[in-house]
Amino acid sequence: MRFTIKQIAAQAGVSKATVDRALHGRGSVHAQTERRIKQAIGDLEIQERTSLASGRTIPLDVILHTPERFSRLVCDALIDEISHFAPFRLKLRFHCFETISTKNMRKLMLRCANDSYGIILKAENNITISNTIDELQKYHVPVVTMVTDISNSKRLCYAGMNNNSAGKTAAYLMSEWLERSDLDVAVILSSQKFLGEKERVDAFCERLKALSPKLRTIPISEGYGMDVPTFDVVKTALDKHPNIKAVYCVGGGNAAIIRAFHASKRKIQVYIAHDVDQENRQLMEQHKINAVIENNLNYDARVVFQTLLAFHGFVPISKQIPLMSKVNVVTPYNM
Repeated sequence: MRFTIKQIAAQAGVSKATVDRALHGRGSVHAQTERRIKQAIGDLEIQERTSLASGRTIPLDVILHTPERFSRLVCDALIDEISHFAPFRLKLRFHCFETISTKNMRKLMLRCANDSYGIILKAENNITISNTIDELQKYHVPVVTMVTDISNSKRLCYAGMNNNSAGKTAAYLMSEWLERSDLDVAVILSSQKFLGEKERVDAFCERLKALSPKLRTIPISEGYGMDVPTFDVVKTALDKHPNIKAVYCVGGGNAAIIRAFHASKRKIQVYIAHDVDQENRQLMEQHKINAVIENNLNYDARVVFQTLLAFHGFVPISKQIPLMSKVNVVTPYNM
């Protein structure tokens, strides 16, 4: 026993004699009191691990495959939330890429395994990345996915919005604003390879069909949220589909999308996007975007740190905190 009877008694709020009886079977102890003593020992163990960890640098690797305007939002949220874990010396190492191959992503993840206490990951959903996450378990390096999940992997958890709820919320707004319209809605993804975006689109299309059967969806993807590729794929789609008059963009590149409509001399009746980044904020102020679906990235960051520290036993596992953050609707009037 690492702790003295006196320490346990003080933590549990019972007498030393009661602790002695419970630990050594020297008399009857009420079941509720026994539970308090076990809880006290558990709390002391956590305090001990926390004390050891507080003097140690804990490196965490943040690997993001996303346009720079969004990686900045995620990184800012992670940095903001470090203050909530002040007893620990968390050191964030950022690896942000607008483009990166699966092969190079795998190499980076394995390289981080040398001394990392955990990886915070936003990446494409494919078997190679999933297998790499599983492989990292051999090195005792946990992975938490953020913003978009990696299905069928052994990641600790997914921290982000409920993408199904987000897609349905967007469909509801679109159907309300275009209640009597007969037109095509461009549903624009960065890439089909990101699970979170695919989940949003699937939910949006299914709910919109039920709410407004006259509104048809046209999927457009593989612009990766970057300016020139996004402009090109959207302009090509507009040339093929003359009845596209509304947009639901689940990824990024909204300025490029609006330019493509302008180049095609096409007006947008309703525009719904995701994330309140600097670009989208400006477009909403100009009333070029009607609404943005947004979640609390700071909340997601808190879940990430809590999960990774609990994995190493530095903090207790919390069963009360929901892993998914709430879906919010932002307009030009409540930014």
